[in-house]
Amino acid sequence: MTGTDASPSDSPSSSASPSPSFRLAYVPGATPAKWVRIWNERLPDVPLTLVAVTPAEAFGAIREGTADAGLVRLPVDRDDLSAIPLYTETTVVVVPKDHLFAAVEEVSADDLADELVLHPLDDTLGWEQPPGRPAMERPATTADAIELVAAGVGVLAVPQSLARLHHRKDLTYRTLVGVPQSRVALSWPAADEAPDLVEEFIGIVRGRTVNSTRGRRAEEKKGQKQPREQRAAKPARSGKPGGGSRTGGRPAASRKGGQGSGRSGKPRRGRG
Repeated sequence: MTGTDASPSDSPSSSASPSPSFRLAYVPGATPAKWVRIWNERLPDVPLTLVAVTPAEAFGAIREGTADAGLVRLPVDRDDLSAIPLYTETTVVVVPKDHLFAAVEEVSADDLADELVLHPLDDTLGWEQPPGRPAMERPATTADAIELVAAGVGVLAVPQSLARLHHRKDLTYRTLVGVPQSRVALSWPAADEAPDLVEEFIGIVRGRTVNSTRGRRAEEKKGQKQPREQRAAKPARSGKPGGGSRTGGRPAASRKGGQGSGRSGKPRRGRG
């Protein structure tokens, strides 16, 4: 009988609690690889599963429990979700390699005035109307818009990560200034206290070292140890009589006589 055919009562471990795991949703362009690598080094016994979602699906996945947390694009509805901003992306304009913009390093919003600027329905920059001339119809997705740029129909403004994600040999991109920028954040269901595994991931994305955090509870325990360490070291640097002076606790000779003292702490003898 295979494992899939066994009933719960047939398995000796059926009553055991399931092993902990962490599911991280991420939108196109988000790059969790570095953080996943650190997670696997610190928590090798807790699998981290990546869940690829579209921007439209991201918040539903977090709310419905398909993912424990997600790398999403702001804004986030703070009524039922928590979030911490991670970084802001550079906005670029994607153009054919033979376009005039390919000869410069930076393009401004005013430079797009005569360009047909595509505005896909899954736009992540959050503007109501991009600069330039609008297309008759909005492409359904960024991928569709990229195809139209390759066909010479227009140009496209996107976060730099999406330009890289949809890279083509016949296209290039240039930094676009004076336009909105997309911000990537870590989001999870709102609660008085984030779950331990979410706290672990927060510590990783914020750059905490393995010795500085093992989640919120570990930080609290560490904070409880600190006062005891301070009390143990306090006499050595308190500055009170008998502690930490170079004369081994003996009062300086100048306090007795008014003459200067040598290194031995004894009064100097006069020359005459």
